[in-house]
Amino acid sequence: MQRRSFLAGTTALVAVLPLASAHATPESLQAAIREVVGSAALREGKVKIDLPALVENGNTVPLGVTVDSPMTATDRVKAIHVFNEKNPQPHVYTATLGPGLARADISTRIKLGDSQKIVVVAETSKGEFWTASADVIVTLAACLEDLT
Repeated sequence: MQRRSFLAGTTALVAVLPLASAHATPESLQAAIREVVGSAALREGKVKIDLPALVENGNTVPLGVTVDSPMTATDRVKAIHVFNEKNPQPHVYTATLGPGLARADISTRIKLGDSQKIVVVAETSKGEFWTASADVIVTLAACLEDLT
């Protein structure tokens, strides 16, 4: 195949392919949450998010989550799921908690490409899903700064 016909063919192919969004949307956020919870109801409460309201650099945003739970063998938090509204992947992180933990408490750092809403869903051993959300303003978005 000649170079010119190859380039013409690939250009035509790219022109007809739909362009994927580089950011999650509120709709994709809700779809990602539904993948985790299914048809179960989301309840407000029990989840506390420790997230700065304003961060200078989106490359490393501290996030802490605490869930009010007795953490017994029959009533405990099994997993903590973190979602975001505008990053390319709306499901950011899942922490699976074992039965021997005394508290449902995690901390991590996440990357944020823009100012957005963070949603946390705690999944319990009883099949309940507790949620909370927090907004964060990012002054310097992750992955957008000049690395030179």
